[in-house]
Amino acid sequence: MLLGATLWFGCATEKAGQTHSAIAVLSPTQGNNVRGTVTFTKVRGGVRVVADVVGLTPGAHGFHIHEKGDCSAPDASSAGGHFNPTGMDHGAPDMDMRHAGDLGNLVADVSGRARLTHVDRHMTMEGPNSIVGRGVIVHADPDDLKSQPSGNAGPRVACGVIKGN
Repeated sequence: MLLGATLWFGCATEKAGQTHSAIAVLSPTQGNNVRGTVTFTKVRGGVRVVADVVGLTPGAHGFHIHEKGDCSAPDASSAGGHFNPTGMDHGAPDMDMRHAGDLGNLVADVSGRARLTHVDRHMTMEGPNSIVGRGVIVHADPDDLKSQPSGNAGPRVACGVIKGN
């Protein structure tokens, strides 16, 4: 009985309107065949990012959250630049000083499938720096994790809008 009361109390104290999970469905940009999903789940210590993407060329591909949730342009340029609410330099996902949208690279196998699971401590799912409503972009080339402002990752091959559940 005590466990049930503890679980109920814990749920009752959650703030209304908080987003605990979100998903982006990736669609190909013009001339590409890349598709997939990226889920975001609030966990202790950050946000768990799980990507499952197909249709890539084998190897590494830049993977970022962009400032706008707009994939309407044929090349996804409508998604704007990297999401960078704190004005940091571009960097690797494990760096302390980096864009909030820097997710590094997806690495596709010989069949063109890439899977990634990562907990990101820079992301938030609520407030002014929320990722919800922003774009997720997969690039044609690897992110070199250092070139400014965006890692020299080449054209955008897929785009999706992050929608809260």
